[in-house]
Amino acid sequence: MKEITVVGTGYVGLVTAAGFSDLGNRVIALDVDEAKIAGLNKGQMPIYEPGLEEMVARNVAAERLFFTTSYPEALQNAEFVFIAVGTPEGVDGEADLKYVRSAAVSIAKDMAGPLIVINKSTVPVGTGDWVADIISSEQREPIIFSVVSCPEFLREGSALLDFMNPARTVLGSTDSDAAEKVAQLHLPLRAPIVITNLRTAEMIKYASNAFLATKISFINEIANICEELGADVKEVTSGMGYDPRIGPHFLDAGLGYGGSCFPKDVKALAHMAAEKGRHPQLLQAVMDINIDRRRLLIERTENLLGSLDGKTIGLLGLTFKPNTDDIREAPSLDLARLLMEKGAKIRGFDPVGMPRTKQEMPEIEMAENAYELARDCDAILVCTEWNEFQHLDLARIREVMRCPVIVDGRNIYDPKQMSEVGFHYRGVGRGYGPDGQPVNSSPESR
Repeated sequence: MKEITVVGTGYVGLVTAAGFSDLGNRVIALDVDEAKIAGLNKGQMPIYEPGLEEMVARNVAAERLFFTTSYPEALQNAEFVFIAVGTPEGVDGEADLKYVRSAAVSIAKDMAGPLIVINKSTVPVGTGDWVADIISSEQREPIIFSVVSCPEFLREGSALLDFMNPARTVLGSTDSDAAEKVAQLHLPLRAPIVITNLRTAEMIKYASNAFLATKISFINEIANICEELGADVKEVTSGMGYDPRIGPHFLDAGLGYGGSCFPKDVKALAHMAAEKGRHPQLLQAVMDINIDRRRLLIERTENLLGSLDGKTIGLLGLTFKPNTDDIREAPSLDLARLLMEKGAKIRGFDPVGMPRTKQEMPEIEMAENAYELARDCDAILVCTEWNEFQHLDLARIREVMRCPVIVDGRNIYDPKQMSEVGFHYRGVGRGYGPDGQPVNSSPESR
């Protein structure tokens, strides 16, 4: 059993704390937000993540997982301390490291013995050296410590699965002994471990996210071309995905990427490049294409309705992806703002994302379910691909809508079936002929 402290109880920090405690370690999760820690001590989760509440409760009951706001308490017996605080986007697209700095200063002042400090937050290249300098300069008395970079690769909605079954663990440090000790901590996860230097490990995280964002923007560009040429992007990606050099993942055309990682990480990487005199042309194109997705969907809806002024538009799904309550950089919120600028009234429904959305945009009317959302709507925009949306009674949806228009930003429905039900349906990159009807690009099943 190792003594571990995790600073930060957001998506990354809380999952990391729960995961390491479930592996048999004693973990103290620390956060300066007193209300959040009070809630966690009562079993209240600050975020929605499938399976997390049960894992936290199990390890609290086993006295392996604890929560506190006190650095001295959290660091008293710690061998490892993970920094898992937020790194929000700064004014010019750079990562704002104020929370990382605050954590490093507090660790320096309250560390009680030799410590391995592990950067779990997504931080710019060079941050590991910077954190080491802060701790050295802020210590009350000299205590041995090392800094290791261990970037997270957790997907919201499947974060526990990703923690327990990682594709790889990346570690970077100038101290090989410290890196080896952190590697030993991760051995129970039975994943390949990549050990490199601090800056390379930090770069691996940014390069990985930028590449995945590039795949998303690439397939959205292909979807635009498919629409003009009468091809179906769903079948295009299926054919592409069988090629092992390409693979099927992150090739879903739609509204583009959102969430807390891809938007800010691509911007931050572009900012780092620009600061060094490089022109990140590809990264800029990736961001431009992503922003354009929302505008194109608004144009499509406006073309179908003639005008958006005075129309009631339903947003089916509000979170940036399914199985999370995270609305950060969610396409739905961009769409809502653009629609309201054109005079539309917005109604929304999401299985778990409505409380956060209501705080962010109180002007959106919330519906109790998808059928209430549809009532008297002039159009529905599918914004999040929640599994339950694929099993709705579409005839019932059609019956209660004022105008049977569905613009599917996630391609969860089949164009031919939607046409048969009586909808004016548009997906993304599905290929429509001159008559506006979906092109039946594949033969009937034989």
